[in-house]
Amino acid sequence: MPHPVMFSDDDFGLAEVRGIALGFPGAFEKVSWGRPVFCASKMFAIYGGSAKVADSREHRQFPHSVLVKVEESDRRALEQDSRFYFPAYPGPFGWLGLDLTAGPDVDWDEVTELIDASYRLVAPKKLIRRLDEAAGA
Repeated sequence: MPHPVMFSDDDFGLAEVRGIALGFPGAFEKVSWGRPVFCASKMFAIYGGSAKVADSREHRQFPHSVLVKVEESDRRALEQDSRFYFPAYPGPFGWLGLDLTAGPDVDWDEVTELIDASYRLVAPKKLIRRLDEAAGA
């Protein structure tokens, strides 16, 4: 049985996340686990997520968030920020979630930097080269 779709195209922040993510070389979108997933051969961003509630089988939903892969050296600092959460399934594999509704305004430059860093961790070297060449032009 397929996973139910857990988003709508007019969800808060999705258009912005989609615009950022699909701007990277070779990036494409697919729906996995009922959520928009952005890939460049491997996934580098996910719109929406959940976190396990401590000592429970329950999950807290973060429907308007973006999940990104982070460097271990950045992880500790980001975890100190209350806008970030440890996503239930990809968290143990180096991912964090940013709740887009946790503050008064979304810093889209920050979101772009997070998605860029995640992309660089998983994209093939030839795509990263294309990204750097485009930035240098």
